[in-house]
Amino acid sequence: PLKGARIAGCLHMTIQTAVLIETLVELGAEVRWSSCNIFSTQDHAAAAIADQGIPVFAWKGETEEEAIWCIRQTIIGTDGWRPNMILDDGGDLTTMMHEDYPELLDDVKGLSEETTTG
Repeated sequence: PLKGARIAGCLHMTIQTAVLIETLVELGAEVRWSSCNIFSTQDHAAAAIADQGIPVFAWKGETEEEAIWCIRQTIIGTDGWRPNMILDDGGDLTTMMHEDYPELLDDVKGLSEETTTG
């Protein structure tokens, strides 16, 4: 059901998120991922996703500069890959899309901002 979905995700890269990523891929989506928090990544979860050939750009203890680089890699893929859906937490990926890649927004069909604070 998600064939054709190109999802850029920027959520905490944890084992729970790994299950979400695997499910999205199983349903047909192409996914690229980064973490929304430089301290929350579970390296074993990121490694498990990377081992499946799914692009993930996250490791525990990233610097702020590395985090920005990771989010940028999530947006700009190889072979012309560009997102048409966004899953975000904290708005960093969404903000980067608006500020640095506004020309890509026309292709975005949906965006979900995950929050625990409402």
